[in-house]
Formats: sequence, C-alpha cells, structure tokens
Amino acid sequence: MQVDIAIVGAGLAGASLACALRGSRYKVALLERAAPVAAAGWDARVYAIAPANVDFLRRCGVWDLLDATRLQAIERMDVHGDAGGHIDFSAYDCGMEALAWMAESGRLASELWETARRQPNVSVVCPAQLQSLVQEADAVRLQLADGREVVTRLLVGADGVNSWVREQAGIAAETRPYAQQGVVANFETARPHFGTAWQWFRRDGVLAWLPLPGNRISIVWSTPESHAQDLLAMSPEALSRAVAAAGNDTLGPLSLLTPPAAFPLRWMRVREPVAPRLALIGDAAHAIHPLSGHGINLGFQDARVLADELLGLPAVRDVGDVAVLRRYVRKRAEEVMLVQTVTDGMQKLFEQDMAPLGVLRNLGMSVAGRLPVLRAAMVRYAAGLM
Repeated sequence: MQVDIAIVGAGLAGASLACALRGSRYKVALLERAAPVAAAGWDARVYAIAPANVDFLRRCGVWDLLDATRLQAIERMDVHGDAGGHIDFSAYDCGMEALAWMAESGRLASELWETARRQPNVSVVCPAQLQSLVQEADAVRLQLADGREVVTRLLVGADGVNSWVREQAGIAAETRPYAQQGVVANFETARPHFGTAWQWFRRDGVLAWLPLPGNRISIVWSTPESHAQDLLAMSPEALSRAVAAAGNDTLGPLSLLTPPAAFPLRWMRVREPVAPRLALIGDAAHAIHPLSGHGINLGFQDARVLADELLGLPAVRDVGDVAVLRRYVRKRAEEVMLVQTVTDGMQKLFEQDMAPLGVLRNLGMSVAGRLPVLRAAMVRYAAGLM
C-alpha cells in the first residue's frame, strides 16, 4: 500500500488527525492493532475536553455524533489545598458555556474510529502488527508481521507514551516516573453535583471528582503506588467510603458503579518530535501528570495544528519535508512546555511535606483566588485556553 500519510495509532489523537484530513487530497492510512470497544456501562476512563477541542472534534465531524445524554458540562471548579487553601471559579466568570465537557474514552474513541472508516481518502489497516520501520530519502517503509507493506511520504507516530515509532526512529525521550498511579472509578452520588468538578490536594496525592450525567461522578486519585494498591484491593463498599471521606462527604454517600483501575504516572518530553518524514503527536511526544486534565487536550491540539499545516501546503510541496514539520513543532512548543512546567511544578509543590511550605502554598492558592488577574489566568488554564 502506498499513501501520502500513515498514522500509527488510532487512539484519540491519531484518529482525530485522520478525521481532520477528511476531504483532502491526501491518501491516508490509519494503522492500529485492534479496534476500540466502548464499555457496556459507564466507562471508568473519562476525559475533560476543553472548549477549543470540542470545536476541533466538531470540525472533524465527530462531536455532534456523540450521545448528548452521556456528555456532561463542567460549569464550576472547586479546588482545595491540603491545609486550608481554596479557590473556586466558574464558566460564568469568563463568559463561557462550560469550562470543559466530560466524555467517555471508549465512546469517543469508537466514534472517531467509525468516522475515520467512513472517509474515502482514509484506509484503516487493522489488525496491524508492525514489524519494522525503514526511513529512506523519499519515503518511510513499514513492514507488517503478516507480510503487508505500507509505504508513506510522511509517518505520524500517535502510538502512546511507549511509542514503537519513536523507538524505531531512534528519537530520544526524557522520562521521569512520578512513583504514583492514577486510580479511576465511577460512583453514584447521594446528592447532585450541579456540574461542579472538585479537586483536593492531599498528603496522599491529588483527588479529582469529575461530574457525569445524572447523580454520577468519575474520580481520578493520583496517589503513591502503595496507596493505589490498597485502594484497588478494597471492597466496593470500603472504596466508596474511602473516596467519600477523602472528599469530605461533599456529595453524601457514594456507591461504586465501575470496578477501579489504575495506570502509572510519568513525565515525558521529546526534545525534537519530528525528523525527515516523521512526526510525533499526543502521548508519543509528551506526557504530563493528570492533575490538570490537559493530557488529551494537548494531543488534540497537536493533531489540529499538524492537520492545518498539511492542509495548507501547496500541492507541489513535499508533505514529509522536515521544514514543514518543524513549523508544527514551533507552533506547539510554547503550550506544551507551559502546561508541562505548570503541571509538574504543582505536583512537586504539593508533594513536599514541610509545614512552612504547606502554609505558603495554601496561602498562595487562596490569595490567587482573590486577585482578578491571577484568577483569570487560572480559569484559562483550567479551560485549556492558555
């Protein structure tokens, strides 16, 4: 198979890039090991999609196809420090409909997948077990385990934090584990959440409650590995009590809806996410702590900016020209660096268990909530408008 653009990885970032290229002159191949499967009930893995990325997914022809009854607007955020610090803000504060929209990972991935499959210029190659990658002057050759070959003028690695494409291409990545895991689960609540997301910076990590439709929430508890294993080993009743207590029983008693799961947390940066005929997007290019909820939003913006660069090329320009790809890097560098730096700094700040520092960081949080300039900056940060 010979194509203009081959995208390895049909997760959210990779599939959205394929959809963003719909109707273009490019012949696109989207390669993935297995098709996404939506959870039968509520998906324990959910994402807070920033308004800019709602617009991007609408442009991709996906957002308006999602079941609106399973989407939830975040209208307000209520953030608590570990020693009395507090800040809250709302979409109303900056004239927005919502700070973000909660969407289930599996359902969003499935809709992106189906939308990509419907595009006449996109060929979905699945199952695709990649065996080798050979970079040549005018093409990249991908050899599949079943003997098939994909020859492309541009290869995009969208295959996650453990990217096979990045490794095969010899692109170095700086990685630092947080020695934490993110524990996720969904709960039914006794009281309504009114579209509010809560976050607590605690001595045992960062706990986020994210609203879902109805009296339901999804949680992400970023916590040391030993505590994560303790949470996973609890009975449904004990876990419900522990999560409710950690959130000060804000929504009354909780009832577990989905079995808890956990994933390791790490910081990762690639200094040069492009090479001749190759570009990395999403978690293949950067990974951040989930406390800000910006991970997938960075990936969607990678896909948007790269798609815009490719769609704006004259027909005579080589799509794999590294000068073109470096324009994509320059346009993404500031936001990625800023979000990684702020998120990593917040994680480190609240990880330190020193009394004087605890007083200062909580005082700083409360003061920031009262200063209009800092408050507006935090609203924009939370909404992914940096």
